[in-house]
Amino acid sequence: MSKFIIALDQGTTSSRAVLFNDKGMCLAIKKKEFRQIFPQQALVEHDPKEIWETQEAVLNEILELPEVKQGKVLSIGVTNQRETTVIWNRLTGEPIYNALVWQDKRTAPICEDLCKQGLVDYCKKNTGLVIDSYFSGTKIKWILDNVEGAREKAEKGELCFGTIDTWLLWNLTKGGAHATDYSNASRTLIYNIIDLAWDEKMLEALQIPKSILPEVKDSASYFGTYESSVGSIPINAMIGDQQSALFGQACFEKGMAKNTYGTGCFLLMNTGSEIQDSPSGLLNTIAWGLDGTITYALEGSVFVAGAAVQWLRDGLQIIENAEESETIANSTEDKDVYVVPTFAGLGTPYWDMYSRGAIFGLTRDTGKNHLIKATLESLAYQSKDVLDAMQKDSGIQLQKLQVDGGACANDYLMQFQADVLGVRIERPEMIESTAIGAAYLAGYGVGLWSLDEINQKRKINQVFQVQRSGQWRAHKSKRWNEAVKRTLNWIEPQ
Repeated sequence: MSKFIIALDQGTTSSRAVLFNDKGMCLAIKKKEFRQIFPQQALVEHDPKEIWETQEAVLNEILELPEVKQGKVLSIGVTNQRETTVIWNRLTGEPIYNALVWQDKRTAPICEDLCKQGLVDYCKKNTGLVIDSYFSGTKIKWILDNVEGAREKAEKGELCFGTIDTWLLWNLTKGGAHATDYSNASRTLIYNIIDLAWDEKMLEALQIPKSILPEVKDSASYFGTYESSVGSIPINAMIGDQQSALFGQACFEKGMAKNTYGTGCFLLMNTGSEIQDSPSGLLNTIAWGLDGTITYALEGSVFVAGAAVQWLRDGLQIIENAEESETIANSTEDKDVYVVPTFAGLGTPYWDMYSRGAIFGLTRDTGKNHLIKATLESLAYQSKDVLDAMQKDSGIQLQKLQVDGGACANDYLMQFQADVLGVRIERPEMIESTAIGAAYLAGYGVGLWSLDEINQKRKINQVFQVQRSGQWRAHKSKRWNEAVKRTLNWIEPQ
């Protein structure tokens, strides 16, 4: 009888279910996109019920495959967009408001208030995070403060909070489990990554009742059971999408790093059992918890990466699909044109909620193709900013960067990334590292694979070696840095 692992990969723009066999090979991917809701400028919401419906639909498509019906699904692993926040009624399971997406900026005033309370240093030391609207804690407060009757119900224990993993688990188990894992908890702004507990001081500052919070467990644990058309399937893994990609890339040793090119870019470096001090403003996060042992990571975030290419397609309508950008970039001459796509503020190492996007270096002969090429290159420049900070703070000089995510299939971008960084880029055969990380964890959770066996499964598709000179790299980096500086504090705080 064939044996399978299913990964549920719930991302910012789509829900996916991915089928793996017991050798770790990807056999099938099912995907459904869902609506992006923009009530006002810089506000981003999702419908939590639509997220669940699309995720359940693609899971059922996988379960209906003939080979799955004839075999056995050993486990389900869940990975998810992380900071996005849902609050729902504990009795009815109905959300009380749309999910506030990690990109949403409406809580910037709450962040300003936390800073005025003198919590900046405390927050960085104990939660590993900077005070920014990116994270879940301020989103929880906003919902409780702005939905009629929400705070009263929360105080009575009638509401549940969860990041998307928790919301999916609740629905998969029909309300039987309200839990998360260490990696997702560490992205909320209210979890103490030293004490491994919800942080009382941050909860008090944000007026969040403890009763709404989920249980926090090892990333490879028994979380509950999904009763499916092919029988009962245990859920043995939950992990935030970027930590999942780190695991999927087999970055099990201290100093190993990866970059995921998705809607945003997310760079993580394994720092082992240590919480690394970061003067540059990198985040400390929990990579995963396994067998009672915590592994930490340094993280830097680029808020707008693949989303910038989507802007070219949907906003400006100057490309028909993302793949077209590679062809155009390869055939367009180099010009000193720089697109800074800070549509939602700047993340690491700037942490400027009030930065907005801009284009620099335009001349009369600049055409749309130059704009497309510069937008693609912005993904590499923003990643370089983060990696420079990561190397400086960790004291580790990267010898290579492991990449994954949809945009890493773009050969032009990968070569430009190698050139602007000055290090080689390794792209695996399986670029869906987020999904495979969740699958590996689920397999680990049921004893199917050891860490050594997982490491052996990683295969390299292509290596991009550095082809440009240090002089070229210095010039390009200087002009990019000048462009970024001119976007800082573009709008005034409300």
